[in-house]
Amino acid sequence: MRLLIGLLLLAPMTTVVGPATPAPATDCSAHPWTDKRKSPAQRAKALLAASSPHQKYRWLVEQPANTPAQTEWTGGVVYPAQLPCTPTVVYTDGPDGIRFTDGVTAFPATIATAATWNEKLAYGKGAAQADEAFDKGKNVVLAPGLASGRTPLSGRTPEYLGEDALLSGLLAAAGTRGIQSDGRVLATPKHYVANEQETDRQTSSSNADERTLRQVYDLPFEIAVKRGNPASIMCSYNQINGVYSCEHPRLNTVLKDDIGFDGYVMSDFGSVHSTAASLVNGLDQELNRPIWYTPARLDAALAAGEITQRQIDAAALRVVTAYIRGGLFDNPLPTTPVTDASTAAHKALARTVAEQGSVLLKNDHHTLPLRTRPGQTIALIGPTASSTPTDGVSAHSVCSLPWRFGNPTTMRCEDLISPETGVRERAARAGVRVTFDDGSDPVSAAASAAAADVAVVFGYQRAGEFTDLADLRLHGGGDALISTVAAANPRTVVVLQTGSAVEMPWVDQVPAILETWYGGEQMGTALAALLFGDVSPSGRLPMTFPRSLADTPTAGDPARYPGVRAEGETIRQVDYSEGLEVGYRWYAAQDIDPLFAFGHGLTYTSFAYGRPDVTGNAPDGLRIRFRLTNTGTRAGTEVAQVYVTLPSSTREPAHRLAGWSRVALDAGHSRTVEITLTRADLADLHLLQYYDTSRGDWTTARGTYRIGVGGSSERTTVTGPLRF
Repeated sequence: MRLLIGLLLLAPMTTVVGPATPAPATDCSAHPWTDKRKSPAQRAKALLAASSPHQKYRWLVEQPANTPAQTEWTGGVVYPAQLPCTPTVVYTDGPDGIRFTDGVTAFPATIATAATWNEKLAYGKGAAQADEAFDKGKNVVLAPGLASGRTPLSGRTPEYLGEDALLSGLLAAAGTRGIQSDGRVLATPKHYVANEQETDRQTSSSNADERTLRQVYDLPFEIAVKRGNPASIMCSYNQINGVYSCEHPRLNTVLKDDIGFDGYVMSDFGSVHSTAASLVNGLDQELNRPIWYTPARLDAALAAGEITQRQIDAAALRVVTAYIRGGLFDNPLPTTPVTDASTAAHKALARTVAEQGSVLLKNDHHTLPLRTRPGQTIALIGPTASSTPTDGVSAHSVCSLPWRFGNPTTMRCEDLISPETGVRERAARAGVRVTFDDGSDPVSAAASAAAADVAVVFGYQRAGEFTDLADLRLHGGGDALISTVAAANPRTVVVLQTGSAVEMPWVDQVPAILETWYGGEQMGTALAALLFGDVSPSGRLPMTFPRSLADTPTAGDPARYPGVRAEGETIRQVDYSEGLEVGYRWYAAQDIDPLFAFGHGLTYTSFAYGRPDVTGNAPDGLRIRFRLTNTGTRAGTEVAQVYVTLPSSTREPAHRLAGWSRVALDAGHSRTVEITLTRADLADLHLLQYYDTSRGDWTTARGTYRIGVGGSSERTTVTGPLRF
């Protein structure tokens, strides 16, 4: 079975079906499941009522569900043909765009979207992805990605939305609404739940107490469900406290019953390990081809009394209802996919995400924006600045996530504008000369830097699915290259192209650092606009950057990461003994000073906060008002953040994010900013609540609260005590 799963994982991560083919002429008006006057549930029930038992089984596996005419699969698995007038459905992976597909937009990595702190951009990106997916003959997008940033070593950090439950949950909800906004494409947030490392992800158990699971790992999905209403959710590879996620009772008790998710739960590729346990505990659809949900296995489980017909019908009903509600029955895929689905508007959006997602970490002496005059020289140094590979590394290497199956990255990045191209074009308008050095020869790199008025040196880190990072150092000798360049030119700007946090042993040697993540196809144009000040940086860190890997929550304890495996055991036990102390809450609780805090980000101006005024009460809603002033000489955008500290009786480790607002202000201007936490916000998002395991429910404690406002988790102006 392990070999079989491995072969599955080696397959492309899309359903192996071609574009939709025209079906024989059929009068679909005679079938009640095509009657748009009926509700989706009524239509789905009518379809299942007309189906044979094995036709119902088809809905429980991705490929049989989605290719109505096909009747045979590998291994001799046979189904009857599906009833007429049901759709062809094609799944596609898609956190950062429509993956492994030509003629689509390569958006920045999901972590860059998180760094925008902009729900409108997350929605717009989702809507653009949906348009391109449909044009390419695909109508289920496996996105957005959610995790909780337990360790920055996790290989998939760049395709997730950061370490905070509220930020990642709301951005995932916005992206989900965007994907599903046109009524033709479904979204699938993933991976539920506690899927926090790539190391032995299929053979490890995430062991955590119930409060930690609810507050840290379930909560982003809960927010995505309540505010995004996704059609489906994907369960993860790992076990949770010794039970595989895709057969864990939490699928029913927490996700469906407590949270209220009414879509269908699909597995990840090869993450199913049983028939009866999976179906009984809430797995509705097995991804890819039939293995555990075959007719033979379902028949046998029924005959043995391990499952019931009612459970089969309930799973099939969830799938069919979601397909109908999401428009898949009423909006057939195009018979001929669009050759180039990327539009000018989508490319402009990719550029905006790259601009707003870039985080200015440091800017001593106002090094940025570049103050250039005609005749000056900018030296670009490092292999990822150029589209021309140096030892196989180029701007294409950091356009999107790395991928191990023969593709350099998950996105084709066909229309990539490299940093070199973008900066050269912008510099030409200012009469500034640009040179490029690939950084492979330290002597040459130093000479290029010394000969320039300003040096821009690029440091990269490649992280993606299947493998965790070994450390938090830059790849390709990047740390040494930056030190060399900085020693040659005191006006050195570091541009980071990473998917996670990195250590910066050279941080005190350079005056300016700009984190641009994996910037997508418009990375060069966006970077040039930021460097020259055409756009002021407004990104904020969605994850903490530690000074050292040793400072992170899982460091120095193999039981926490990567977990330990007893002799003779196949499952690695990963103990989440840090509990609630994840991300910025770990650093606050442990009194560790990070290199750059969660929420941190500079602009080309400065802002001052007045003391917040809070009105309202805990159950009915709060209004936080404060004066924000642009104290600098340029217009800029501040991401004003609200943090709340709960009463000590709750045993919360530190304050938590409770809201934010992106505020644009001209130089010297002030505004009274109001952030309202409505009654629904407090209830749905649990902003002032903790999970009380003795009650088995979320609870608002009586006692003293404090509200802080500021520009990061570490820089807040705090109210006096507030009693609720």
